[in-house]
Amino acid sequence: MIDDWTTEAPSKDRRVRRSRAALMRAAVELVSERDSTAVPVSEIAEAADVSRQVLYQQFGDRDTLLLEAALDLVRRELLGELADLAVPDGERASLLALGRHFARYRRFYRALLTGASAFALTKALTGLFLPVNRENLGRAFGGRLDAESVEDLATFLTGGAGAVVNAWVVDGPDPLDPEEFAGRLQRMHTVVTAMITKEAGR
Repeated sequence: MIDDWTTEAPSKDRRVRRSRAALMRAAVELVSERDSTAVPVSEIAEAADVSRQVLYQQFGDRDTLLLEAALDLVRRELLGELADLAVPDGERASLLALGRHFARYRRFYRALLTGASAFALTKALTGLFLPVNRENLGRAFGGRLDAESVEDLATFLTGGAGAVVNAWVVDGPDPLDPEEFAGRLQRMHTVVTAMITKEAGR
């Protein structure tokens, strides 16, 4: 089980960080168990051993809590691992890490992606992955592409990859196969990279 359920700055009061972590953990567990975001605030608070007032004070409402819990999972568990894998020939390992993460938390993400939080989650995840893709493209193409083209490509690729991941999480076969999915993503990446390289070389 995960021990550290928060990425909040250490300056935050320890008690606040503990209650935030407990609320996010409870939200992920309850939503995953029920395959639905329609979990009463009172039940999330009870599972986290805090009052509803604490939940409202720290997150404002249930949808914000669910969104923050999802982003916390990605920041803590996925982005750190992807950074560690950002080495030559680390592409397959990175794509596999991505697939494994979303397969592991499939029920949680699927509930969010089929509920009222879908747009907010997709937008927030795009915001997390866009800088990673921007940096990778800038490194890959150096001075061959201007900054605006790099930004447009990063946005395009991030949105497209996000749509593929979302469709896999929501509609993919059960259980999800991260190995097979990583292969699909790698094939797409190879084709797109070849096309961009050819265009940039003109």
